[in-house]
Parts: sequence; C-alpha cells; structure tokens
Amino acid sequence: MALPPARFLPGWVYGSAAVAQRERSHYAGRCWHPVAASAELGSGEALARELLELPLLITRPADGALPQQPRAFLNRCPHRGVALLEGGGPAQPCRRLICPYHGWTYDLQGQLRAAAREGEFLEPFCRDDWPLMELPCRQLGPLIWVALGPEPVPLEQQLDLVLAEAGALWDQPRQLLARQQQSLACNWKVAHDNTLDDYHVAIAHPSTLHREQGPVRHYRHGLSRHGTLLATPWGEGGTFFTFGLAPWTHLLLWPDGRLALISFLPEASGLDRCRMEVWLLGLEQHAGGAEAWMAELQCFLEEDRRLVESAQRGYASGLQPGPAHRLEQRILQWQALYASWMQLDDLAPEALTTTPGAAATPPWRH
Repeated sequence: MALPPARFLPGWVYGSAAVAQRERSHYAGRCWHPVAASAELGSGEALARELLELPLLITRPADGALPQQPRAFLNRCPHRGVALLEGGGPAQPCRRLICPYHGWTYDLQGQLRAAAREGEFLEPFCRDDWPLMELPCRQLGPLIWVALGPEPVPLEQQLDLVLAEAGALWDQPRQLLARQQQSLACNWKVAHDNTLDDYHVAIAHPSTLHREQGPVRHYRHGLSRHGTLLATPWGEGGTFFTFGLAPWTHLLLWPDGRLALISFLPEASGLDRCRMEVWLLGLEQHAGGAEAWMAELQCFLEEDRRLVESAQRGYASGLQPGPAHRLEQRILQWQALYASWMQLDDLAPEALTTTPGAAATPPWRH
C-alpha cells in the first residue's frame, strides 16, 4: 500500500454544515455499521436499534434447520410509519411483528401477512405491495453489520486488515458484556482522528493506554484503503491489535479474546457534538471482570475526552493543522479515503478557491 499524503484535512471541514450533510449522503452510506453483537440475536428473535436517527429492526428468521443470517429493515410500518418494535431493550422472541397502530402484521422476513379489515381499503389492496423496507445486513465475526446505502463497499474489504491479521482470533464466539455511551463536545472527526493518533499515546496516556500498548519502538502499522492497524506486543504474550475502520469505528482486540468496539457517531443536534459508544465483548470467562475492564477503558477515554474537546475549540477558532508526524499516518490514510468519497472541492469556502497564488493542489485532494 502506498504511503498516504502528508497533509491533514483543512480546518474548515470540521465545522461546515454542508460537509456534515454530505457525510450522511456520500460517506456513511458507503460503509457497513456494527449495530449489535451476533450473540444478542437468537433464532426467531427481533431487535430494535437506531443508527444516525434511523430506526432499525434486526431479525433472525427461524426457518430451516441451520441458523439464518440476520436481516435488517427500517423499523416503521409502511402504512403510517409507526415502529413495529420499541427500541432500547434486548431482543424479543417473536414469530410475527404487529404494528400497534393499525395491526398490520409482518413475518421476520419483512413480508406483510395480514392487515386489519383488509377488504375495506378504498383502492385495490395486495399484501405483496407492502413489505418492510430492507437494508443490506451481514453477520461477520462477532458482530451484525448494516449498510445504509444500496452499494456499500464489500464488508470483507472494509475489514480486510482484521481478517488478514487476526482472522482466527476475530472469529471466536463472544457475548456482549457491557455497553456505554457518552456525548462528547466535539465534531466526530476530531474524536476519530484522535483514536487513530499514535503520536500522542506515550505523552497523553503514560499510565493508561501507553502501558497497554507498550513502547513506541515496538509499534507496527498496517494500512489498507479502508482500514488501518496498530499492532503491539502484549505483555502476557501475543499481539494487541487496534484497528481503525471507516466510517468511524475502532476495534481493540486482545490475544486473550477480549474485544472492545469504540465508535464516534455524528449527532444531528450540532456540528460540535458526537456520541461515543463503547461495547465490550468477550468469552464466558471474561464476564466477571467486565465492570473492571470498562473502568480501565474509561480512564484513558476520559483523558481523550478532555483532549478532543480542547481540540474542538482550537478548530472552531480557525486552526489550520500543522505538519504530520510519522506516527500520524493512520490519520492521513483515513482522511485520504474520506476526502475521496466526500468530493470536497465544491464545498470549500469561496476564499480558499479564489485567492490568487493559492496552492495548485488543495490538501484534501489526494
């Protein structure tokens, strides 16, 4: 893989409403998003989730002797938009999904099976015309993934480094041990950049993350078009992996089978806020230590919170980022992918595109 370009995204990209709108239309739809742990959804069950303010319904049909792949739909009845299943709770065993408003009844494949008083519609009515709106859905490794666009990057390409570097470890069956979320006062890209930033770890996290990752001289990096890797020797043997994935997801994988997922999701309430989600997955023997494990992670995440919220104020004051360091290549690699998908040229402030003597190649053109 060729080295990424040596310049960061310009500061205006972090505070532009037009950029934020395009992120949802041009960027988020190109990727797969983890929405649940595979173990959360059993055969013949349904689960309600939300992703970028979209209500989702994840089902696992019970048909056949073999376990079925999950399926994803918008969690809304096509008649009047009411949710078929309330969100926020665990998966529910069910053979049918019944709209609480008018009683339209769906199976777990998203097909309409009955509508109350269906002989009395004012126009000819056919059940086959009213399926739930389906989204691409896959189970790969210990997670269930959903895509919001019709032609996402192949999931195996999005996870290429994970599969190549940690395939057997990645495929271990895991249970969800803990989940937390927190609102951060920064644009999601500030938080995402920070989690890809291997230049700051020894300085900002000397007694937390730095101890977990070990000396900088042992860092090994991997870059692909859709992902990045930091691999370090683990004190008890094996390799500790940190994967950065598009669009805003990070996987921390320990050789003992523990997996932490950290995501930074844009919030519709403003350009200067995002929601950090932290999931902990592990083997059965890890369940008893999940609370202590989450507390350990929250120590360095709190250190990062202070940093990214301070950086947000810096960007808001008109910062243009400084020179890139060798240990910031993972940021540059992700930003190159982001820029190629976002097509930023027509969103640049007018002053940047008309100033005489400006650089011939803007830093976001890679």
